[in-house]
Amino acid sequence: MIVGIIGIGLIGGSLAISLKESGLASHVIGIDACQANLDKAVRRRLIDEDLPLGEALSACELIVLATPMDAMLTLLPDLLDRVGAQQTLVDVGSTKETLLELVKNHPNRGRFVACHPMAGTEFSGPEAAVPNLFTGKTCVIVDAQDSAPDAVDTAKRVFGSAGMRFTHLDRCAHDLHCAYVSHISHIASFALALTVLEKEKDEQRIFELASSGFGSTVRLAKSSADMWVPIFRQNRDHVLDVLDEHIEQLSRFRTQLIKRDFEGFHARIERANQIEKILK
Repeated sequence: MIVGIIGIGLIGGSLAISLKESGLASHVIGIDACQANLDKAVRRRLIDEDLPLGEALSACELIVLATPMDAMLTLLPDLLDRVGAQQTLVDVGSTKETLLELVKNHPNRGRFVACHPMAGTEFSGPEAAVPNLFTGKTCVIVDAQDSAPDAVDTAKRVFGSAGMRFTHLDRCAHDLHCAYVSHISHIASFALALTVLEKEKDEQRIFELASSGFGSTVRLAKSSADMWVPIFRQNRDHVLDVLDEHIEQLSRFRTQLIKRDFEGFHARIERANQIEKILK
């Protein structure tokens, strides 16, 4: 299979590695607005060559859209205008409602499969691409009924070859649940990093005293603003809903500390411990 990947960053680059290692992709073409990213991808052998978008589209059986979310709003309708009846187009975006509403009546909508591989790290760019990023993780296929069955089969072959399992959601449920389990985690991490940077002015002390717990909690604060601001913009309402609840939970902890209600504090921590039953 000849694969074109638009956006050679963490997800696009890691998928290229997986497709090559599995043997599913015989040739990978990179398309990116940044030539430096393409040059790095060629040097790392993530891709076999880079081509302009038009040339790449005519050569590929599969096109993977792996750009930041705002860029997808422009690129996806244009790609659907050009995609052929035997080609499959997939995205790897973290929000779906705005994107899918945009193309719901497009005559080539069936050639597009909305996918969200739930995998990633705090790093970005082609240098962040790693093998086995997707192994054992879940790929969400969204509004599969609007995609042609053969296109869905191709998408499953692609992400299945990378070691992923599958679940299906409609666009509204996808964005709601991602706000709860993914998007709020990033906002909380950004906020914690800002809190520490504001209160602790001695950077050496942060470096010396930060425990592994702090490091794991604040890890996501290293994530790219260019990637995450569009996600928050497109999923604003759901993120606001879960952010309100998060602020309420923090406020309750604060109140218990003010009142020296450590018995209540203990009970709330024990309730939080129940997440282990879900995540173990």
